[in-house]
Amino acid sequence: METELEIVGNIDQVERIAAGSGIRELENLRKLFGEGRWRKLKGVANVRLPSGNIRSCEVHWY
Repeated sequence: METELEIVGNIDQVERIAAGSGIRELENLRKLFGEGRWRKLKGVANVRLPSGNIRSCEVHWY
């Protein structure tokens, strides 16, 4: 089951939490998207939930 979420506005308090070989999913990222200077980041953003409510959440991305 996949849930649709929408980031509303900017992502704040961005910081790097992993890079290069420190990323567990690095092999899959390279297979799907190619070589690159991969970094895993996190930050805080307002997220619209499927119910329409907006919550402040920690989000992670590559």
